[in-house]
Amino acid sequence: MLTLRDAAPLAPAGRPEEAPGEAWDAWVAAHGFGHFLQSDAWARVRASAGWSVLRLVVEEADRPGQAPVAGIQVLLKSTPAGKFAYAPRGPVCAPDHPAWPLLRDGLRRRLRRSVALRLEPGWPDGAHTRAVLAGAGLREAPPVQPPSTVVLDLTATEERLLASMAQKCRYNVRLAERRGVEVYVGGPEDLATFEQLLAATARRHGLSQRRAGYHAAVAAAFGPAARLYGARVLGVVVAMILVVRFGGVATYLYGASSGEHADHMPNHALQWRAIVDARQAGCRRYDFWGVPDALGRHVVAGGRAEDVPEGEGGLWGVWRFKRGFGGSVERTVGAWDDVYAPVRYALAERLLPRVRRLWGRR
Repeated sequence: MLTLRDAAPLAPAGRPEEAPGEAWDAWVAAHGFGHFLQSDAWARVRASAGWSVLRLVVEEADRPGQAPVAGIQVLLKSTPAGKFAYAPRGPVCAPDHPAWPLLRDGLRRRLRRSVALRLEPGWPDGAHTRAVLAGAGLREAPPVQPPSTVVLDLTATEERLLASMAQKCRYNVRLAERRGVEVYVGGPEDLATFEQLLAATARRHGLSQRRAGYHAAVAAAFGPAARLYGARVLGVVVAMILVVRFGGVATYLYGASSGEHADHMPNHALQWRAIVDARQAGCRRYDFWGVPDALGRHVVAGGRAEDVPEGEGGLWGVWRFKRGFGGSVERTVGAWDDVYAPVRYALAERLLPRVRRLWGRR
């Protein structure tokens, strides 16, 4: 028999001294549907921006002290329209697991005064997973996290990874080595430089910027699992990336460059170093985190990513860079909303995007 409970005091049997957040992260990381966006570390990052957290787990009632069979971490934020709930890459269970209806109903009871819950499961996109969500009364919604991505299989040898690259990408990796690009692992003292490069990148491409200190908060929350890499050319740092390792997956989250010495290919050198390090650390996958969603949708429909006509703007520029490293395009099922207050939900759908656009222009 399965039972549902709040997971705030979650701690492993026999180790009561372990912090609940550490126990939660260990469980999520070991689960097949675990993801860093369901981690306690990520909840602490979002808490610094005013979000609170709700966690539920499903356990087998006749096996007390055993690890949960499923769970979910939900982030909550108050808005002028009311409280919204959001579960990136949740729930932590398979779509066919009998725990999913328990989690769904438990969330509805606890969030009934909220406007809506947006789920972005880590479930692969397809007719079956869509039927599971639609059958539960959820509606498809605009995604917050990128549903489509490129993933490298790190169980291959380094030689195989190099061979699977596009010829031009492999040439650029070796060119960076020949031209003496120095790649190093940074520490907290390098975060200020990273923020400066991010600001320069945003100005150069006309992008919005994260609040000051955001990336430092990510690095601090994940600790040693967050790897900051820098590339120097002639002693000057010209590019940096932040990679998070969690549950056997290394995810390239953020990158920035000054634009100087681009002909030395520092960005290729950074990615290759992060890939090699992740493989040597035992990671099984390297997630490039975000490509145009048209690619993922086309692959899910049975096509090939390379057959999709390239667009302009958005993620198309990063796709041209990321695809050179090989790997395969994958897509999760995207975002789905469970609506509790239809009138306020409709109002928020109309007004909140306008508020965000106005704030962005300010």
